[in-house]
Amino acid sequence: MTQPHTLGELKTSGYRSLTVKDEMRKNLIRKLKAGAAIFDGILGYEETVLPQVQNAILSKHDMLFLGLRGQAKTRMLRQLTHLLDDALPIVAGSEVNDDPLRPLSRYAKDLIAKHGADTPIEWITPEQRYHEKLATPDVTIADLIGEIDMIKHAEGRYLSSELTMHFGLIPRANRGIFCMNELPDLSAKIQVGMFNVLEERDIQIRGYPVRLELDLCMVFSANPEDYTNRGRIVTPLKDRIGSVIRTHYPLTREIGVAITDANAWTQRADSPLPLGEGVGVRVLIPSFMKDILEETARLARTSAAINQQSGVSVRMSIANMENMISNAERRGLTFGENPTTPRVSDLAYLAASTRGKIELTLSEDDGAEEKVLAKLLGEAVKNLFEASFDLKQFRGLVEWFEGGKTLMTGDKLPATEYVKKLNEIPVLKTAVMKFLERPDLKEIRAQAETPLLASVLEFILEGLHVENRLNKSAKAGENVYRR
Repeated sequence: MTQPHTLGELKTSGYRSLTVKDEMRKNLIRKLKAGAAIFDGILGYEETVLPQVQNAILSKHDMLFLGLRGQAKTRMLRQLTHLLDDALPIVAGSEVNDDPLRPLSRYAKDLIAKHGADTPIEWITPEQRYHEKLATPDVTIADLIGEIDMIKHAEGRYLSSELTMHFGLIPRANRGIFCMNELPDLSAKIQVGMFNVLEERDIQIRGYPVRLELDLCMVFSANPEDYTNRGRIVTPLKDRIGSVIRTHYPLTREIGVAITDANAWTQRADSPLPLGEGVGVRVLIPSFMKDILEETARLARTSAAINQQSGVSVRMSIANMENMISNAERRGLTFGENPTTPRVSDLAYLAASTRGKIELTLSEDDGAEEKVLAKLLGEAVKNLFEASFDLKQFRGLVEWFEGGKTLMTGDKLPATEYVKKLNEIPVLKTAVMKFLERPDLKEIRAQAETPLLASVLEFILEGLHVENRLNKSAKAGENVYRR
């Protein structure tokens, strides 16, 4: 149907206006009945966070998302627009999205009084109804609520007139969603200025008796350290927020891997074109390499060396995945391996993508983060190695090394070199080939068996090293294993 363009057409169409919270509740009920998802790309919250969000919306509450960094708080807040109608009518030219049937501002009231049924109507999208502000020390009440516009006053309007007001972000979000990110970073006096907005839903500008009864859904995000330990959200403001929803990091390694897969840039070459055409190489990632990365993040979230009040964002896993793929891609370009697979030796290059994503509790000397990361990677490899192999099966391999033999690996060696070494060590080749029979490696093996052999070989050698069965010396991209 053609959308009405005047107030008269809108009334004739039978349009009935709802408050924004009633609108969100209506659309949530429709989605729940249809079994449709509320958020896109949000994994691991199905049984924990989402029920709390749904309850808050059904209760018509304002919400505070409380969680550490990298827990999808902002992503979920921005996707609340999925619960808004596709289009909303407003009085044309209104700064505060006036409802044509229930005008709020002096501008809209005067326009309707002048034009009546011919008052022009505009339609806005859900995205236009979402306003977000990051709390920073320089935020003022004028930014959020509004200020007297002295230019309008100079044009002849009285100071007490609403027409001299310049509205801030909150009134401009009328009939929509207003989000304040990192709420505790707002100064206390600014938080106090939001009391009336949250409870009475009105605003006052410069003390003038201007009352605008706003229709808003207010949402916030905060870090639990600020919320619980420092008390930087003033108590009356907490009291006015209907629901406080606690977010969390992935509860299982499988969910963490799925989140990383969904967000990391892994498709470096869309098709298996020859090298030299500017498309890079295809990098196929074995499941055990994904598991090592996620296990590293999970260990970091319990490590005494890392500040747990700051948290370990899922962005660390995502950035590490991308850097691991990039190192494999770089090696593939150097040696002409297409497709290729990541190896344990590629993990030595993850310091760049981890640095800054963890906050150490120890002294932050040069190289401290690298040492912590190396220890975490070693523990992760050990956990995955013990879950994949029985140490007893490598007695023959350890004896082979006890004969004074050494084995060199690293990203300076092409995968074909590993195949030659495997053929010289039957006990190691047997273990590698048996591991390749895993169903999760079947597809990669069919496309890149030689690079996959190299990856599994390094996994086994590194596993024996972290189990104290082999020694390792590392230098400039080369690792030498010996007994």
